[in-house]
Amino acid sequence: MTAHPGDRPARATHLGPGYRKLWIASTVTNLGDGLSIVAIPWLASAITRDPLQIALVSLATRVPWLLFSLPAGVITDRVDRRKLVATMDALRFAVMLAFAVAVTAVQGGLATPQQVEAGTGDLPTHPAPLLALIYAAAFLLGTAEVLRDNTAQTLLPSVVAKDQLEKANGRMWGAELVASQFVGPPLAGALLGLAFAVPFFVNAGAFAIAAALVFSLAGQFTPRGQTTSGRIAWRSEIGEGLRWLWHTPLLRTLAIMLGAANALSTMAEAVLVLFAQEVLTLDAGRFGLLLTGAAVGGVLASLVADRISIRFGSGRVLVLSLVGMGLAQAVIGLSTSGVVVWAVFASVGFLAVQWNVITVSLRQTITPDHVLGRVNSGYRFFGWGAISLGTALGGAMVTLGETVVGREWALRLPFLVGAALHIAILIYVVPRLTTARIEQARAQASNAAGNVDS
Repeated sequence: MTAHPGDRPARATHLGPGYRKLWIASTVTNLGDGLSIVAIPWLASAITRDPLQIALVSLATRVPWLLFSLPAGVITDRVDRRKLVATMDALRFAVMLAFAVAVTAVQGGLATPQQVEAGTGDLPTHPAPLLALIYAAAFLLGTAEVLRDNTAQTLLPSVVAKDQLEKANGRMWGAELVASQFVGPPLAGALLGLAFAVPFFVNAGAFAIAAALVFSLAGQFTPRGQTTSGRIAWRSEIGEGLRWLWHTPLLRTLAIMLGAANALSTMAEAVLVLFAQEVLTLDAGRFGLLLTGAAVGGVLASLVADRISIRFGSGRVLVLSLVGMGLAQAVIGLSTSGVVVWAVFASVGFLAVQWNVITVSLRQTITPDHVLGRVNSGYRFFGWGAISLGTALGGAMVTLGETVVGREWALRLPFLVGAALHIAILIYVVPRLTTARIEQARAQASNAAGNVDS
């Protein structure tokens, strides 16, 4: 019998108490991340107006994905995944608390957030030590995030059934977006009105709560069918995960495509704070509100993503998502209205969550548990490692473009270049990413699991 999207079994209604704890932990950490999305670049903009230096703040957070994602997968497939997630949240609490204390000590020598908004106030005479502090904190937080997020995705299939993964991932993504982009950024704008350090203290508290919740999860969370133990053979164990990923054509296509799309989107995100300040003329509060657009669209997608996938077919939905995200970059790059950009962010949020719900659930469904951590990390090496490249390119593009087309169009350039290059991504993806191929992969994984169980 031919498989059709609508043939997938009905999902249970309740996801269970373990999922609720994981959901709450993810929500509060993403609230803290939402504070940092605004607070860290705003702090950096009080130290320098150099777009390359601003982009390096984002790069310091993202480069750990390029450096450590593959070793993180090896660790994830060897240890209790619950303990690893909770330990990384505890480490992020310690780093963020120390950073908040350090910002408290230096903020008296900086222009206030209000002066940054107004374009008044003097920049520090010696910005290098202050920027180094931000880079160091961002790098440490990003390194802990690599292990935490890779492991959390690997942990989820041990908390909910596989036929509930799209629903569970959808609810998780929705909550994360509400916290990180709907509540966090506007709250950061308000807290910055008090002092630069306040959002970072709140962020530290969020990490502490998450660590306690994940530590309290009940159950067994070591990899099922574990094939690695004893002394770590880094090369062979990383190689096993990469080979599984590379010899699974569907996941290989998704990983390559994700890397390309992420590089293009982060070219623009790297200088978004300057684009918002200088082209859209937004203050910190309105910049925070701008970012809520993605949350609104993402939350809506989280509620219906699994049903849209079944109704229209996963492949068709993924291709349309790529088309929409390319068009969105073009519209932003030509816009001067914060309202228009907010609406575009809402559409991007919807498409991004729809994409993530389908692709993450697919990866969790068709990958054997004992290698899932390494496959996740290999996938993210392509997808998130490219973010580092995109971030660096974005800052360099604006810096060089300013001498040719002027400051305003240089800030628009990453959006417009990203939109144009989406065409190449579509040419590569369309023949390879079809609903039939996705359903075939799901069916093969289900049959393989049935043979093992029998």
